Amino acid sequence: MKRKVVSTVFLGLALLAFQVSAQNPPATTQPPALPYSPSLDVSSIDKSVDPCVDFYHYACGGWQKQNPIPPDQTRWSVYDKLYEDNLNFLRGILETAAVLSPSRDTVTREIGDYYAACMDESAVEKRGVAALKAQLDAIAALKSAHDLPVLIGQLQLLYGRVILFGAGSTQDPDNSEQEIADLDQGGLSLPDRDYYTKEDAKSKAIRDRYRQHVQKVLELAGDSPETAAKNADTILRMETDLARVQLTRLQRRDPYNLKHRMKIADLEQLAPNFDWKTYYRAAQYPEFSILNVDTPDFFKEVSARLALEPIKNWRTYFRFQVIDTSSSYLSSAFVQENFDFYRKFLRGAREMQPRWKRCVSSTDHHLDDALGQAYVARVFPPELKASTLEMVQRIEAAMGQRIRNLDWMSLETKQQALIKLAAIRNKIGYPDKWRDYSSIAIARDDFAGNAQRTTAFEMRRDINKIGKPVDHGEWDIPAPTVDAYYNSQMNDINFPAGVLQPPLYDAKMDDAPNYGDTGGTVGHELTHGFDDEGSQFDAKGNLKNWWTKEDREKFDARTRCVQDQYSGYVSVDDVHINGALTLGENVADLGGELLAYMAWKDKTKNQPLAAIDGFTPEQRFFLGFAQWDCSNDRPEELRVRAMTDPHSPAQFRINGVLVNMQQFQDAFSCKPGQPMVNPPDKACKVW
Repeated sequence: MKRKVVSTVFLGLALLAFQVSAQNPPATTQPPALPYSPSLDVSSIDKSVDPCVDFYHYACGGWQKQNPIPPDQTRWSVYDKLYEDNLNFLRGILETAAVLSPSRDTVTREIGDYYAACMDESAVEKRGVAALKAQLDAIAALKSAHDLPVLIGQLQLLYGRVILFGAGSTQDPDNSEQEIADLDQGGLSLPDRDYYTKEDAKSKAIRDRYRQHVQKVLELAGDSPETAAKNADTILRMETDLARVQLTRLQRRDPYNLKHRMKIADLEQLAPNFDWKTYYRAAQYPEFSILNVDTPDFFKEVSARLALEPIKNWRTYFRFQVIDTSSSYLSSAFVQENFDFYRKFLRGAREMQPRWKRCVSSTDHHLDDALGQAYVARVFPPELKASTLEMVQRIEAAMGQRIRNLDWMSLETKQQALIKLAAIRNKIGYPDKWRDYSSIAIARDDFAGNAQRTTAFEMRRDINKIGKPVDHGEWDIPAPTVDAYYNSQMNDINFPAGVLQPPLYDAKMDDAPNYGDTGGTVGHELTHGFDDEGSQFDAKGNLKNWWTKEDREKFDARTRCVQDQYSGYVSVDDVHINGALTLGENVADLGGELLAYMAWKDKTKNQPLAAIDGFTPEQRFFLGFAQWDCSNDRPEELRVRAMTDPHSPAQFRINGVLVNMQQFQDAFSCKPGQPMVNPPDKACKVW
């Protein structure tokens, strides 16, 4: 299955489109310290709100007033602010590393020269679309569909898994200790296949605006307005054809929908109009006998389109894909157009980010382990790793206790659940082994080339896993990332150093808000191993049923309560939360906070706890929980997330949990009938 089954507590921030910015502040010689923000901030509270009516706005109302959305952001949250703090910190590291010096070590040279090339606006502007000349010439030379396997194989090495379809390695769903080849749907530029298929007025308006975007990009690349308009129609039609046969995000939540192991001969029969052996040679794959095709119907359609679509249309399609994907590395006109559509129109950003922010993000994206080493050395001492690991172990113990005491699960299924819990690997802070980028040529005057070469390095590294044992030490996100995740096939939880900084994890603060905040996140990730999706994988990460039929039915009934509750919430305007799409995250939020509360109570059971700042320890626990997700969101962003994000909006991630927790209601003396109290027959309880 192409995408490893990964669930995160927060959507990572995407690499943004680049622009030529105003004057950048002068370089610093030393990285600034990360600013300190407490994990419970009394000034963030809005005491005019009754906590038993709307706890989220009680806990976060002050923060929302003090933190309007910056014009270059589509949302602004505690996570986003910490991400910005990390960007500033990483900027100091990179600006120091970019200074030419014979004393620079290999890692410093790599990150410094990459960042310097990105910041050289004049060189990027001067080169323009010529940076893509080799790829555009190869596309222009296409004579027939028979030439496409070689072209696609070569382009995917440079641009990753976005060229027509996704490809690479994945863990074998039947043998999670082995890497196999994988194919998945792709080829779209809008955020989701539903943007192409829905017929409501808003979706049609977005498609019309997308068509204009495609036309503008092609005009910038040299087409006349008339030719560009005609080609834009062709591209939208071709992408719509691909979208119609793609699985929806909801369908992809069922891992069995993505399991289709086959041999190359089976693939050739499935999609006969594409020379797969030639493609795999061009993309430099090792020899293999088995692969997984996540979405067979998609590849049937690709094969059919290859026979029906004139080659000139394919030239147009791939030309746009390469240019649009590369906009970040091109001259300002391309950057501006990319921002105007993807960030401003679709998500509501008012301004583009300054160049230094985007260059820091790009370095982190393309040389993550190199920059991660420098970051970890400065902000993540061994004692922080040890204290986090202790918290994880306490919450795992709470989950073990919870499983043993469940009144709806049979002993047989409990035994398997406990085996799976014991097998979870805890990865804290950073990988034990850093990737070696010394084979990549990083040039100070070739930003686009650096991006292509680092992408090719990562693609080859991914491809070369095929046929080899799984590396359980590998991470999916960089160490400075403000994020955390659980991987069902790895059966591990991953907490990078970036998410273990104040205000999310605060070593200066008492345990109550820390357990409410980061403890809840730890419990959230652990619970993903047992949510509607993760529960279908066994202790080794194999796609295998370990439930009795009766227990699965009881589990489904309990998660149906959660789905129905969240489906009743309105995300923005008239758009409701998709309770089925967000089910796994909502179940994890609910289960995670309960586990964190249990672990905190157990740790402090023999400690004399007193009120602080007028709040009892229990109240501080729940304030810590709520304040991890204080947020302001633009309506455009909420609309996109309603279609694409498996996480609910912030206020419902907090209130939706607490209405089901008696512990919260007791802490704030909430009464039956108040909005923050679900009636006993409506309260959702899973784990």
